[in-house]
Amino acid sequence: MIQVNLAKGKEKPVKHHHSWVFSGAIAKVIGLPANGDLVSVNDFNGQFLAYGYYNQASKITVRLLAWSETEIIDEQWWFQKIAKSIERRKEGIDLNATDSYRLIFSEADELPGLIVDQYQDYLVCQFLTLGIDQRKQIIIDALVKILNPKGIFERSDASARILEGLSVSSGLLYGSIPSVPILIKENNIHFLVDVNEGQKSGYFLDQRENRAYLANFAKGKTVLDCFSYSGGFSLYAKNAGAKEVTTVDSSAAAIASVQENYQANQIPFAEENLIVADVFQYLREANSTNKHWDIIILDPPKLAPSRKSLPRAERAYKDLNMQALKLMKEGDLLATFSCSASVTLEHFKQILAWAAVDAGKELQFIHEFGQPIDHPVRSAFPESYYLKGLLCRVISA
Repeated sequence: MIQVNLAKGKEKPVKHHHSWVFSGAIAKVIGLPANGDLVSVNDFNGQFLAYGYYNQASKITVRLLAWSETEIIDEQWWFQKIAKSIERRKEGIDLNATDSYRLIFSEADELPGLIVDQYQDYLVCQFLTLGIDQRKQIIIDALVKILNPKGIFERSDASARILEGLSVSSGLLYGSIPSVPILIKENNIHFLVDVNEGQKSGYFLDQRENRAYLANFAKGKTVLDCFSYSGGFSLYAKNAGAKEVTTVDSSAAAIASVQENYQANQIPFAEENLIVADVFQYLREANSTNKHWDIIILDPPKLAPSRKSLPRAERAYKDLNMQALKLMKEGDLLATFSCSASVTLEHFKQILAWAAVDAGKELQFIHEFGQPIDHPVRSAFPESYYLKGLLCRVISA
């Protein structure tokens, strides 16, 4: 097997089972690997450390798969790894109340570059790296054998593929996919999921537990759900007895899906409270007219896709939360999120503290939101921790 020898002193992350080897950590490559090939990663002295797949086109030149020299990475290895990841999902999720969740979460499940989501009897896959893309058929065969789904659809349209030298790829891989949205069940609330055109793999599965937790505070309250997408937080709040829910998203298609989801659950709603608008502008206008809600939810898209974008994202997070806080009174609740992995929870708290000062408010952080059990964080790979949020109570206004 071709050997990738690390520069002196660069072996520590690999020994600790981190999944990435950057190009700058490599001293030499013994042999001529093709992109996607399996390689042996060794220390400076040639001692074995791990196996992984190689891609010279990527700054992450090797993504690691196994740390035991005796492991044989063949089709059976992939089958067992995939089966183990799926088996773990049987714990901690009420499968009677929820039929859709993440089965494989890339590096967090030691399968870097592979994401598989289950929507009822269908699977949606993302093959985000060259090494995974080249093993697509092995993975599909394993998924079919283990789960026997009605259909498998590919949504490999993430920007990560471009960094791997890959073009976007989307389409049917196995079986059939309905031409109409799939009706899924999450905590006994139904959502219509368009796996062909919806964001990410069709739906934001990672907020399931946070939606359920926040619903506990909604009864009798007025709620503003910003960046709503398909209205998860809105439906949970209304189903829990919220007095009124206002839902805002910049996408007309997203707002239309919120209405369809209300109808699918036979939950009454006010059409005038489904609003297509830029959230930043909407909050400013709401301040100019002294609007008020008891609970405001801010779940924006990734504002810091990289460390380079942190300063700009920091300003955006601060402005967004400040505008929301200006609308709030003593006792009100702000549920605010960041899905940017490069923004730490402590940094996010600091941004909230700055926003509160500028809004003339004082906050209590009363709950920390995170990722659900099907989006685990692997201790050796902290980058798998991306979703964080805070439930804040206004105690001085």
